[in-house]
Amino acid sequence: MPPYTQAPGARALAKERTRETLLSAGFVLAETTGLEGLSINALVDTAGVSKGTFFHHFGDRTSYLVALHRRFHDGILAEVQHAVAGIRPGRDRLATMSTTYLDACLRQRGVRALILEARGQLPIQDEIVRRNSSNVDFMAIDFVTMEWPRPRAAARLWIAANAECALIELDARRADPEARAALLDLLGGPQRDA
Repeated sequence: MPPYTQAPGARALAKERTRETLLSAGFVLAETTGLEGLSINALVDTAGVSKGTFFHHFGDRTSYLVALHRRFHDGILAEVQHAVAGIRPGRDRLATMSTTYLDACLRQRGVRALILEARGQLPIQDEIVRRNSSNVDFMAIDFVTMEWPRPRAAARLWIAANAECALIELDARRADPEARAALLDLLGGPQRDA
C-alpha cells in the first residue's frame, strides 16, 4: 500500500478523532460564549480544522449542537450507570445517581449552556424530551421500590430537581451541601447529614 493512503480502519479512527476534537472545542467555547455565541467559525478555529471538515461531520450548526448535547449527557449517563451498578433500586441508588450527576456537571466545561440555554434550541428540546423519557424509564423502578403512587411522574420531577441543583452549583462554582441535602430530603426516608 502506498504511504499516502490509509487503511480503512485508520480512516475511521482519524474521522472519529476529528469529530471528538470538534465536540471538545464546543465544550470549551460553550463555557465562555454560551450556545448562542458558539459559531462555526469559532469552532473550526478552536479545533484547528476547516469549515469543510466541520460540515463533513455535522452538516449544520443545529446537528452539531444536538451532537454536543448528546455527547455531554451520554458521558454522564455512563458515569451514573457505573456508579449504581450493584446498588438495589430505591433511595440509596437515587442518591448515588444524584451525587454522580452533580459531580460530573461540576467537572464539565460549558455545562450551564448545555443545561439551561439548550432548552431554547428546538432541535435540542426534542433530544431533551427523548433523553428524559429514557431516564424516567431508568429511574421509575426506584420510585416503585419506594412505593411512590406515581413513580414515573416522580422520576420526571426528580430529574428536573437535579438539573436545578446543578445550575445552583454552577453559579456557585462549587458543590452546595445545603442544596444537595435538600434534594435528598425530597425523597423522604432515612435522613443523613452530608
